[in-house]
Amino acid sequence: MSSTTYIAPPQVGEQVSGRTWIAVAAGMMGAFMAVLDIQITNSSLRDILGTLSATQEEGSWISTAYLVAEIIVIPMTALLTRALSLRVYMIATTALFLLFSTLCGAAWNLPSMIVFRMMQGLTGGALIPMAMTLVMLKLPPSKRAAGMAIFGLTATMAPTMGPTLGGYLSELYGWPSIFYINWVPGALLIAGLMYGLDREPMQLKTLWKADWLGIGFMALGLGCLTIFLEEGNSKDWFESGFIVTFAALSLTGLLGWVVTSATRAEPFVNLALYGRRNFLVATALSAVTGMGLYGSSFLLPLYLGQIAGYSPMQIGEVIMWVGLPQLFIMPFVAKLSSKVDNRILCSIGLGLFGASCLMNANMDATTGYDQLLLSQVVRALGQPFIMLTLSNFAMQGIAPRDMPSASSLFNMTRNLGGSIGIALLATALSTREHFHSARLGEAVSLTAAPTRERIDQLTASFINSGIDPVTAGNQALAAIDRIVRREAYVMAYNDGFWIIGLVLLSCIGVLWFADKLKSPSGPGGGGH
Repeated sequence: MSSTTYIAPPQVGEQVSGRTWIAVAAGMMGAFMAVLDIQITNSSLRDILGTLSATQEEGSWISTAYLVAEIIVIPMTALLTRALSLRVYMIATTALFLLFSTLCGAAWNLPSMIVFRMMQGLTGGALIPMAMTLVMLKLPPSKRAAGMAIFGLTATMAPTMGPTLGGYLSELYGWPSIFYINWVPGALLIAGLMYGLDREPMQLKTLWKADWLGIGFMALGLGCLTIFLEEGNSKDWFESGFIVTFAALSLTGLLGWVVTSATRAEPFVNLALYGRRNFLVATALSAVTGMGLYGSSFLLPLYLGQIAGYSPMQIGEVIMWVGLPQLFIMPFVAKLSSKVDNRILCSIGLGLFGASCLMNANMDATTGYDQLLLSQVVRALGQPFIMLTLSNFAMQGIAPRDMPSASSLFNMTRNLGGSIGIALLATALSTREHFHSARLGEAVSLTAAPTRERIDQLTASFINSGIDPVTAGNQALAAIDRIVRREAYVMAYNDGFWIIGLVLLSCIGVLWFADKLKSPSGPGGGGH
């Protein structure tokens, strides 16, 4: 790899110019925008499908297309950065992201929307690892804790704010506005990068020499795996030939990627980094955190919409409490990370995040804003401790030449964890709802005296409102059935939060396989 020039990180203790901070801030804005767009369509999906004349099942491809493209491009960012230079690649991919965002807002039917969302993911996905790469390459070790703190905010706040912002915008200005809004941060991002990053020579010959077979296997493996995870539940998993095919293709692609990477002198991304203990522990926990982040952002809005009957705006008011406190907590965590063993800080974060999920595991049909506020704040307190410290563990001791690879793999694993989490929770939700429905159905027997009494009360109430006795009896039975279904769903949502909470808490033990580490705190400081 001697022919490839790498950007040397600043020397320890070097002062950071205003230009560099502007470039880093622009990179963070790009990562925030790209993560936000993963789920921004969720709360507006009904309006989008209505306009495009599509069914709910067809509509799932609007999110799947974005995720597939994003997960494929993230591992390629190291190669494309080397070939095009950091400045050119980030500016070009942002400009294209804005173009495809605009086309998404102007989509005229479902196929056009799916194609534009896929292109949006292909261009936006690169912005996530690039933000982390900027921190590692442009800031000296003494300033990286602050940079990683801001990066942590983009990773934890954006998944929770996506449905909130989408709900507000589509209710006030119509659903196309959720795509057009990208122009505001996008224009600032391009201006910040043009001002803050120096021009560097492009090395297009690295594209000719790239491991395109490995890239093909990676695209096949990760793309098919994402489709398998996103579409599996709606198609009843291995009962569907479609899902079986994609499972087989993903396995073929991933195995091919690993084999070609191991046999090439210059793989396009360095999978050997997974052989480093700290990096392996950090990426594994990053995947689990992704499951928690995207999983809880999937369950809670669904519960509030289905059970509590909240509008997207009301759901946003509940969820914003996961975001707001993080703005104040993150600087405090960044300072602590240079003084306290990061394993302790991450354990605190996992404990708080897990506890917040267990607090949500006791909901009933009346649970709403007031009852959920405390758990949301507890979750907000925990998340900054996790993302900042995991980033520190992942990047500890990584050589400058491997930093783009490390950043790509770390962020790819987190997004993949999110897809796995949502797939598992969607499946758990439907299976547990059927289970609880059956158990409650046994208890609510027509021969049981309390059930007969309740049916008689409801029938009498319907007759008093002017309905004939036969219809009133049928309506009373239907009302009982709705109550049973509602309670079964509430219990299934509780089970989902139990799963996330217990998985997060169990990860505290895994974390301690990593080495002791503190963020560098000043000139001459280093990780331990």
